[in-house]
Amino acid sequence: MVEKTLAIIKPDAMQDGHKDAIIALIKSNGFDVVAQKTVTLTDDQAGGFYAEHKERSFFGELVKFMVSGPVTIMVLEKDNAIKGWRDLMGATNPAEAAEGTVRKQFGRSKGENATHGSDSVASAQREIAYFFPELA
Repeated sequence: MVEKTLAIIKPDAMQDGHKDAIIALIKSNGFDVVAQKTVTLTDDQAGGFYAEHKERSFFGELVKFMVSGPVTIMVLEKDNAIKGWRDLMGATNPAEAAEGTVRKQFGRSKGENATHGSDSVASAQREIAYFFPELA
C-alpha cells in the first residue's frame, strides 16, 4: 500500500553537510520525495511539532536543538513508507543502529541522531499537515 511519511533531516546532519547524502540514500531506497523545504524552525514551530513530548524531561533540550540551525523537511512516498523510512533511519541511538542505516552513518548521539520519521499512520498525517497543509 502506497503511504506518505514525514522525514526531517535534523540540524546536526545539516551542519555536518550530510543533507545530499541522506537524500540520495532515501531515493536509492525507492522513496519518492513529493515535497521538500529547508527552513529554520522557530521555538513555537518546534514546540508545536513536538507537543506530545511537552511533559517529558527532554522537551526543552529537543526544542533548543531543533531550532539550532536549518532542517530539511520532506514528505516521502512509497509502499509501506512509514515502516520503510523508520527501518532506513535505524535505532534512535546511532550506537545501537544497524550498519547502513542513516543514523548509524550520520547520527552523532541519541539526542543528535540526524533524522526524524513518523511512527504511525496517524502521526504521519498529523506531521505532514503541520508542515505541508496543502497535502493534508
